[in-house]
Amino acid sequence: MTQTYPWLKSYPPGVPAEIDHSIYPSLVDLIDEGLTKHRAKPAYVFMGKQFSFGDIDQGSKAFAAYLQTLGLAKGDRVAVMLPNVPQYPVAVMAILRAGFVVVNVNPLYTPRELQHQLSDSGARAIIILENFAHVLQQVLASTPVQHIVLASMGDTLGLLKGAIVNHVVRKVKKMVPAFDLPKAIRYKDAMARGAQGRYTAAQPGPEDVAVLQYTGGTTGVSKGATLVHRNVVANLLQSEAWNQPIWSQVPEGEQPTMVCALPLYHIFGFTVNMMLGLRLGSCNILIPNPRDLPATLKELSKHRFHSFPAVNTLFNALAHHPDFNKVDWSHLRLSVGGGMAVQGATAKLWKDKTGCPIAEGYGLSETSPSATCNPVTSTAYSGTIGVPIPSTEVRVLDDAGNEVAVGTAGEIAIRGPQVMAGYWRRPDETAKVMTADGFFRTGDIGIMDERGWFKIVDRKKDMVLVSGFNVYPTEIEEVVAQMPGILECGVVGVPDEHSGEAVKLVVVRSDPNVTEQQVREYCAQNLTGYKRPRVIEFRTELPKTPVGKILRRELRG
Repeated sequence: MTQTYPWLKSYPPGVPAEIDHSIYPSLVDLIDEGLTKHRAKPAYVFMGKQFSFGDIDQGSKAFAAYLQTLGLAKGDRVAVMLPNVPQYPVAVMAILRAGFVVVNVNPLYTPRELQHQLSDSGARAIIILENFAHVLQQVLASTPVQHIVLASMGDTLGLLKGAIVNHVVRKVKKMVPAFDLPKAIRYKDAMARGAQGRYTAAQPGPEDVAVLQYTGGTTGVSKGATLVHRNVVANLLQSEAWNQPIWSQVPEGEQPTMVCALPLYHIFGFTVNMMLGLRLGSCNILIPNPRDLPATLKELSKHRFHSFPAVNTLFNALAHHPDFNKVDWSHLRLSVGGGMAVQGATAKLWKDKTGCPIAEGYGLSETSPSATCNPVTSTAYSGTIGVPIPSTEVRVLDDAGNEVAVGTAGEIAIRGPQVMAGYWRRPDETAKVMTADGFFRTGDIGIMDERGWFKIVDRKKDMVLVSGFNVYPTEIEEVVAQMPGILECGVVGVPDEHSGEAVKLVVVRSDPNVTEQQVREYCAQNLTGYKRPRVIEFRTELPKTPVGKILRRELRG
């Protein structure tokens, strides 16, 4: 990188233009250092119980030793289908320390979505919360999975409290549907076996695969962004450098504390909470279900915290909740908004109520995720995605791949050590998004101003962004088109005050008796919650081009 980029003039004092990602050859080196260096400090807080970095070290070594008894080869994929519970960091660090690849799985997936991801990734083992085991049971026979570890909400909470929590989850709230997985082993049993076994430390290199992070595809098929160890190491160091002006404000002797309300299986939480937390020796307050606003605010009222990365919808929902003022926000120094656009009204309300402005960032699964961010020293909402973070180049390109003039709209393209190695086993899809000189074409349309600040103005793809999750219309159209009584359908995003955008489904029926309720039930069986249509409209025909392609933009009205 040369030092001539206009955005470097906007860097706060002390933020370097570049980072040195070679200080950790792999995430395993970072894990070993962080768990040893911060051994005595709390790493996670969950349901009132603290887990030290030493606890995570011991637990992940035991689980790594267990995984190494399964006959897996170096580089084999292990799926993790867990919400924000202590077993998540233990499992992920164990998988990496044992020499395997993490496949992050959304726990709310339907059987169809789960089967695709397990088959596509070639995952041979999975650790899954029992609440979702019934979904795995339905597709297990058509996946390569041979080993299943079943976790429960109370596993790590001690004998008495764990038993009470499991009883409430299973019997009172009835959150564990019946399942039958005779070959599965319970998490505690796997840990006990591993503790008696021998863990052999793996030594992956910077270019070895660390994580498969699945992202939607314009073709309707979810693809695995292949993140190598270097990608995630670079991005957490880039984030650390960018946030440095704020971390230096944490009083001497006080442990940096982060709210972990982002799902750890989402690349945003994975990198900025778990991995950056390891580097900084931060404590993460685990929020297993941020949609439960009263429980989230009740948990936060018990803690002092400095950092809160989240999506716009969560900032907005919390700020409007009647219990908001029961939390002490006075120590909050860093609110990072990502995953979706931060709305001006939300940013103003959040700053008015907490005194802490939201620094909006931008990135994708393919960039591990962070690529640009507003300076964390900013005091006002800019309405932009800020500037490229250290060691990151961003260009605005036309369709031919040429850089456009300042102030002209084009496709945002990113180059840096955090850019993925490609899509898992899809060289054709990789070729579509990577330029010859190593820039990743994002599909987002943006503008750079003369200061080197970027603003997103539109999307090249027809993607819908629901609360920070990518939804691809093609996937929903393919699912709904298979429903009996449906002739054809089209999907678009429409504005939504809660989630930024929502899915609108326009349907042409072949059977006039098909009802909206039936369509909703069919979608519920086949699509995870955020992909389900909020608005369903019936029409007699869909607007099309002369060649017969559906004109999605005309479905919005």
